[in-house]
Amino acid sequence: MARLRAPGGCPWDREQTFDSIKPYTLEETYEVLEAIDNRDWEELKGELGDLLLQVLFYSEMAQEDGTFSIDDVLDRLSNKLVDRHPHVFGNVKAETSSEVLRNWEALKAAEKKKRLEARSEVPAQAASERESVLAGVSSGIPALLEASKLSSRAARVGFDWPNIEGLFEKLAEETGELRDNLREFPAPGPQPQARGIAGSGTQNVPVELRERLEDEVGDLFFVLVNVARYLSLDPELALKKSNRKFKRRFQWVEERLHDSGRNPQDVSMEELESLWQQSKELEKSSR
Repeated sequence: MARLRAPGGCPWDREQTFDSIKPYTLEETYEVLEAIDNRDWEELKGELGDLLLQVLFYSEMAQEDGTFSIDDVLDRLSNKLVDRHPHVFGNVKAETSSEVLRNWEALKAAEKKKRLEARSEVPAQAASERESVLAGVSSGIPALLEASKLSSRAARVGFDWPNIEGLFEKLAEETGELRDNLREFPAPGPQPQARGIAGSGTQNVPVELRERLEDEVGDLFFVLVNVARYLSLDPELALKKSNRKFKRRFQWVEERLHDSGRNPQDVSMEELESLWQQSKELEKSSR
């Protein structure tokens, strides 16, 4: 990586910055997850290498700026692993995963307190009291993951539904609020876009109403994320799985139509739905 970034190295690599590399980091992370989901261990080797390349890229750029090096990154990680596992490297007892997590959160809180003391003249107690339980949840992560982390943090201090039925009641409440706002939608109401023409059929909705609808749809997503959290499921991975399922089934429909010399836009919705149901039945029978 140092050679690629050096004078006479690769022109593309030399042009990159921390900001330009960010999209690739996210892309490579998802490709790692996909390889794991597919249990494609040969592919996973390559994807992990691509993800590691991102770490090397950032570290090399930082070393060029004189801020830190890959050695500093690895030292920081090694120290964190030792400090966060006193039940392995120290004398703390932790027999279960729950005890480990409790210790982990306590250690993280202590580390934050030290950082606040180092950066501010505010007394340690006041700084600790001012620290939000939501601090540290990045707004730069995918929205589903951010929602899951925010609600998990709040749940740890008791801000949570008493049972999953409360979540379903909340889901019904948010659905009702969305439907109430849709009463103000311009006639003839929300319509699907014209077939085969991207962006066509978009209706002129008042800005204020659009913002309210966006809020209500966001609230629905947030409740669904909490349903996933309650069931110990990762909402991002659950949606990814549904995306792949939809893609697989729709491509099967396309293949059947192409076999008869047709395209999806050439047939009725009834026939598309019939083929869709066939694809679902075939999947069930092959399990």
